[in-house]
Amino acid sequence: MTEFTGTALGYPTLVYSIVLAFCTIYWLLAATGLVDLDLEGLDVGELDHASGLSGMLARIGLDRLPLMLVVTLVAFIGWFLTYFVHLFLLVQAAGWLRWLIGTGVALAAFVAAVFIASALLRPVRRWLLLRRTPAQQSLLGRVGVVRTASVSDRAGLADVDDGGAGLILQVRADGGVALQRGDRVVLVAFDAAAHAWRVLPETQYRTL
Repeated sequence: MTEFTGTALGYPTLVYSIVLAFCTIYWLLAATGLVDLDLEGLDVGELDHASGLSGMLARIGLDRLPLMLVVTLVAFIGWFLTYFVHLFLLVQAAGWLRWLIGTGVALAAFVAAVFIASALLRPVRRWLLLRRTPAQQSLLGRVGVVRTASVSDRAGLADVDDGGAGLILQVRADGGVALQRGDRVVLVAFDAAAHAWRVLPETQYRTL
């Protein structure tokens, strides 16, 4: 037990131990109802304000997922990896060398944890996308405003008034359509596989 505590509270495992402790507290509070557990609202894909981050998350399969679920799984995998590297390898290092190697281990564990979490959460992501699709279909024909610098056939975000707090949606445009920040667009089709709306400029849509 002393060895476990010493390793878990030593560098670099301590970094992940702190994050994992925070996540554990969150899930305990959620289980008792003291915090709101919203699997629909805590959405990684809706947190960024630029298409770059959204595109990166989409490429590794961590967009459109509950944020705390992603953080918890990445923290646990990172903790697991750093714990055993710390236990069997870092005990041989001392002084500044241990801190240097430990920092490298922490960063490498984070990268590995992100990709492992992506693979493990892929079925969950597919289930959430299927679950959300019917509600999204009711937005067909609504007008939105482009919030990213541009919208292409691969990336883009738009603000859509849903009659409530408003939505930030993933949108895509055909290659020949040029859309920039502030342009008004109309949601014309929903791509369930990409979890994104196909859009047309409002002026073009009105002439159809």
